[in-house]
Amino acid sequence: MFEQYTDKVIEHFMSPRNVGSMPDADGEGSFGDLKCGDHLTIYIKVEDNVIKDISFLVFGCAAAVATSSVTTELVKGKSLEEALKVTEKDITDALGGLPKHKLHCSVLAAKALRRAIEDYYERQEGN
Repeated sequence: MFEQYTDKVIEHFMSPRNVGSMPDADGEGSFGDLKCGDHLTIYIKVEDNVIKDISFLVFGCAAAVATSSVTTELVKGKSLEEALKVTEKDITDALGGLPKHKLHCSVLAAKALRRAIEDYYERQEGN
């Protein structure tokens, strides 16, 4: 089963980072892929325009868990502007690649992250 994945994907699947909900999140974004049933929610805490904390809950395959986990590591400590520039390719590259039929998992992570940041901005406008 795991022979199609890099060691980095397996590592993030077996020991995902930043897992869990965040009841006091400053922003929350979800995205799902109806074709495969994967669904991800990313939560962010923001201080001085920087992502100080981030967590996720995901329902999905090994690649969905790994892309979610590595995305949190890629953006924690970055400014919101820097985090918005993280692409699906950045996520895939950070894992050392994904099988072609699993590339949609990096899209899942990137879109949920963007939605969490957009939600943060919308909440700020409401204050």
